[in-house]
This record gives sequence, C-alpha cells and structure tokens, in this order.
Amino acid sequence: MLLEDLQVVLRVAEFRSITAAAASLDMRTATASAAIKRVEKALGVDLFIRTTRHLKLSGAGEKYLPSCEQALMMLERARQNVRDDLDNVDGELRIALSSDLGRNLAMPWLDEFMETYPSVSLRSHISDSNIDFYRDSVDMALRYGSPGDASLYGFKICNVPIVLCATEDYLAQNGTPQHPHDLASHNGLFYQLHDILHDVWKFSDGSTEYKVKMTGNRASNDGDLVRRWCVSGKGLAIKSSLDMAADLLAGRVVNVMPDFQPPQTELWLICPGRQSITPAVRLLREHFKAKCSDILQQLTQQGIIKNPANNC
Repeated sequence: MLLEDLQVVLRVAEFRSITAAAASLDMRTATASAAIKRVEKALGVDLFIRTTRHLKLSGAGEKYLPSCEQALMMLERARQNVRDDLDNVDGELRIALSSDLGRNLAMPWLDEFMETYPSVSLRSHISDSNIDFYRDSVDMALRYGSPGDASLYGFKICNVPIVLCATEDYLAQNGTPQHPHDLASHNGLFYQLHDILHDVWKFSDGSTEYKVKMTGNRASNDGDLVRRWCVSGKGLAIKSSLDMAADLLAGRVVNVMPDFQPPQTELWLICPGRQSITPAVRLLREHFKAKCSDILQQLTQQGIIKNPANNC
C-alpha cells in the first residue's frame, strides 16, 4: 500500500466512481482500481461495495475513511511545516573553521549565505586544532577528513586533491623537481600540529608510492601562514587545492610534479548530533558543495588538477 493509494481511495469515496476519480487525478482507471485493491488487501477488508451500476462505502469503509482523511491532513501539515522552515531560515550558525579554508574561502561563502538568509547570525571559531564541540560551543565544523568519532554526524562536501606548490621564482632559482627523489635538495614548508611535524611527504604515480623525508627552515601550526610562505617564494608546500585555488588560478603558484600526486583528502561538514542538523545547516551544506564544485571545476578546466575521483 502506497501513500498515493490512500488519496485514490478518498477521491473514489468522494465521486462514488473509480472512473471519475481516476479522471480527476489524471490517471488510468485501471491504475486507480489497482490502488484500491492494494489498500483493501493491506487492511484485509473491502472498503467499497460494488454493483454493476453503483459503488458505495462498506461498513468498514465508513469507519476507515475519516481516519484516513485525518492522517493525510496531518502529513500535509507536517510537509508544509518543513517547507515553512526552509522558507524562513533563521537562528545562529556556530561554526568551527580551519585557518586557511575558513579565512579565505568559507567566510566569503558564509557572507553570501547570510545575504540570502538575513535572519541568520554567525559565530565563527577559527583554528587548525581539533574541535571539541562541547568545550568550544559550536554546532558544526567544516574540516578536512571524515569524522573519526562514530557518535558524530557528518555530511561529505567533496573530495579534495592535494597539491605540491611553489612559485615560478622559487623554481627558477632552485630547479623544478621532476620526481619525488629530486625533493631532497629543496626547502620544505611544514605544517605542525600538537608538536607533530608533517615533514614526510607521500606521492603516487598511480602504480608506485613514494615517501620523502623533507628538510626545511619553516614550520607553523597555522595553515594560512604556510600558504603565505609558499606564495612569497620561501619553498615548497603540500596544500589542499581548495586552500591554494585562488593562488593557482592567478598564477601566483604552480602545481609541481603533477604526475606524482599526494593522497587526496575529503572535506566534511560535521555536527555533534542530530539536534544540530537544522534546515539552515542542510542549506549551508548544499551551499558549500556548490562553491567547492565550482572551484574544483575551474582548476580542472585549466589543467591545474585532475578531476577528483568520486567527487560528491
């Protein structure tokens, strides 16, 4: 029995005719008749008494139809309530963002979202450290990597290629590496979190994986600072293609060794529980997905990156 079958039953009861009810619903008479049979089979009783000329409600039908009509009205009210919530998005968005992605991409995206939904307010938490939803009083976090805690709820935004970046000037002065083995003589710009220095870089050409222990004279726990060092020509950096998109598209940096790709990551919108997933959060998820898709498409069309695998 389908929900639409109940609507057919109500219309047949109104018209006292399957043919007339089918015409009003713009369906074939046989389709309407099949709907009635499904409902009667599910209930185990006949709702209508049929003769060669007339059709009327049975005793069971007279008892069932009022409750059926009330149930459909409740479902319609619930549907309308959801539509009203979507049309009137308001409340406070308390979101945690990483430094580079947050400052340079997500904040402009959020500004645009708030222009579309002016009743929304924003409280942002900018940090590259792992978020504690309860200590930091946030309702969602836009983060690279899938949620490691099974108690969290996450929405995948997209797959994100990672790129090895440098300026043309740096490469002109220090040479352009063609293979991971060539990186030993180059200066690495490192991201460091909780005293863990990310100085081992991984690459793959599709058949072989390479690990390179890099040396370098700069490290920071702020991803945006690592990007700034790279753009100013201080060395090579491993970065998200989203974080570097504006610099890559403007030619301030280039994708080095594109045939040897670092492992890609994923961008997720993470919430601490179902109660945090409001209509505003769902709309924001779709907004983020559209923005990321546009950037990755631009990078792909210009040949800066390859199309991310299974991007969704």
